[in-house]
Amino acid sequence: MSEAPRAVVLLSGGLDSMVCAALAREQGYRVLALTFDYNQRHRIELDAARKVAARVGVERHVVLPLDLRQFGGSALTDDIAVPKDGPTDDIPVTYVPARNLVFLSLALAWAEAAGSSDIFIGVNALDYSGYPDCRPEFIAGFMDLARLATTFGDKGGNVTVHAPLQHLKKADIAREAVRLGLDTGESWSCYDPMPDGRACGLCDSCRLRRAGFAEAGIEDGTRYGTGQTGPG
Repeated sequence: MSEAPRAVVLLSGGLDSMVCAALAREQGYRVLALTFDYNQRHRIELDAARKVAARVGVERHVVLPLDLRQFGGSALTDDIAVPKDGPTDDIPVTYVPARNLVFLSLALAWAEAAGSSDIFIGVNALDYSGYPDCRPEFIAGFMDLARLATTFGDKGGNVTVHAPLQHLKKADIAREAVRLGLDTGESWSCYDPMPDGRACGLCDSCRLRRAGFAEAGIEDGTRYGTGQTGPG
């Protein structure tokens, strides 16, 4: 009997990547989880990623140092305030320049080294902050690039970038987490954690998460600085 195939899963520690990793396991893949320590403001998500990796049962978890504060240009990697007034029509300053392109490129390198042609990423194009590297066109374009850049493509094969949450609302993602038996409180979404370890409750990521859980009618284990826990 042949071994199950491997897949590299980008695991940030957030709700979306948690669900994505669990879906990869559900589909029968042996998960190679890749987390980036890019010197992000919300470094607490690294601890969340470790918890999620253990919960999902990954084959291997790599936390790769990649200091994007050297470049800056984002509220997550520079001395720029995280917006707290809610999403706007503009790309917010929490966008990290080309982050998903960089992350997917390194995931592709590990996948090729591990003999895998499958990568999972938890991008979402509905309830998100408007980042350009979350769009379906970006994922499709990267797969074309991966075919040109790898031995898989050179031999006529393809690399598949799975984005199973691409067209789900945040409420649907919360429901998937429950269906998969995950502890959502182990994931972390907030961009600007408070000193006492609570989520701020007001950044775009907190707002989107809270609205999704509220719509789904599901309790969320996150502790918010507004004094509210769960959906509201």
